[in-house]
Amino acid sequence: MEILLPFLTGILFSVSLYFILHRHLFKLILGIILFGLATNLFLFVVGGMTRGGIAIIAQGNDLPSEPYADPVPQALLLTAIVIGFGIQAFAIVLIKRVYQTFKSNNLDDLNNNEKI
Repeated sequence: MEILLPFLTGILFSVSLYFILHRHLFKLILGIILFGLATNLFLFVVGGMTRGGIAIIAQGNDLPSEPYADPVPQALLLTAIVIGFGIQAFAIVLIKRVYQTFKSNNLDDLNNNEKI
């Protein structure tokens, strides 16, 4: 399982970049969502996977006993989830407003100055 997650992270990053580089707004949103998921998975993998370990120090010890989970990537991951959700919500509302204004979801059509 530890070998599979880095490859899955790389695949998610590549698929998200492919969708971000497309010319349709829906695929752009999907790419942003997948990019956030890949980033979260990357932080999870970098933090180390410890089965059965806890992120606190047992009573009577000065240092955590092996194996232990690092709590910093876990806190960063929670923060990244909240920030990613806010960015996704903003992008969805912004792209919906652009579609309502210009009646097109193709980025090439938005480059024309005639519709302004």
